[in-house]
Amino acid sequence: MAQTNNSNGDARLMKGNEALAEAAIRAGIDAYFGYPITPQSEVLEYLTREMPNRNGIVLQAESEVAAINMIYGAAGAGGRVMTSSSSPGISLMQEGISYIASAQLPCLVVNVNRGGPGLGTIQPSQGDYFQATKGGGHGDYHLVVLAPASVQEMADFVFDAFRLAEKYRTPAMILADGALGQMMEKVILPEEGSLAKTEKEWATVGKPATRERNIITSLFIEPEKMEGINIQLQEKYSLIQSEVRFEKIGLEDADIALVAYGLSARICQKAVDLAREKGIKIGLLRPITLYPFPSKAIAEIAEKVNFFLVVEMNAGQMVEDVALAVNGKRPVHFKGRMGGMIPAPEDVLEEIETIIEKLSISQD
Repeated sequence: MAQTNNSNGDARLMKGNEALAEAAIRAGIDAYFGYPITPQSEVLEYLTREMPNRNGIVLQAESEVAAINMIYGAAGAGGRVMTSSSSPGISLMQEGISYIASAQLPCLVVNVNRGGPGLGTIQPSQGDYFQATKGGGHGDYHLVVLAPASVQEMADFVFDAFRLAEKYRTPAMILADGALGQMMEKVILPEEGSLAKTEKEWATVGKPATRERNIITSLFIEPEKMEGINIQLQEKYSLIQSEVRFEKIGLEDADIALVAYGLSARICQKAVDLAREKGIKIGLLRPITLYPFPSKAIAEIAEKVNFFLVVEMNAGQMVEDVALAVNGKRPVHFKGRMGGMIPAPEDVLEEIETIIEKLSISQD
């Protein structure tokens, strides 16, 4: 289930961060607020160079905390706004993101993961899955989370993220990693101006005589009111479940299912090819939306395969959601690398062969 193609044939060789930044301009962002941090600094650098000539505002804030609160204010005023950072910077933004979710404002937050915990390393990682998909900050809320696996998707998902954010009045996140941000690939850029802007009647743009005041806030002192806001949010998240996106590769006759997202999915796609050459029937399910998560699709696959192997660049995070979806019907195994290390396709294939051998021994 692939994403919408927004492209107009304007092909370039671009770095992932720069393709995302150019797509943001073409998506019609009014403002970008951010702070430099490796490995996503090219987003800020590209926008600083290009936006002043293309009717947009770029401001390097004094910190990530300041940047996300600027996003809060500009989104409340009806702007199409974006920020980007990498793992430690996104951690600093969590309070502001929670405010934005409660105030029900659309915006785009981009996280180009680096290895952690702590300041860690500037190398690619997928250690922020929990933070992105489970809320991250305080309270009961979610972000729409899109996980690109190519430079092309780094660009395309900007448009998709804004569509979803504005449709549901919710913050959306693109969860990438340092490798995708830094690698160069050919990208067909989305058409400029193709993402229409609609009137935001709820925005704080000055009060005409024809309506009541618009108030943007995340503070509701009365518990009954706060519960009511939470109920609204949960109803919204139920509706968002219809936006689930995923890709299936080679699962039609597969005995074994790999589940991976982002860069790990690209590695697993090569592992599928290597395994097929050896006569091992493996397929891949790649979640494109990490929230909403493709639980139903994974549950359906569980009826057909012998076991799952989840591959991530972390200690095991998405594997928990896969296990919940499988619901004990089949074994769910895990292969992970941490701290900025990237698994090789051969490592994935070796893990599969080890599992097959253990299963054969236990069955004997």
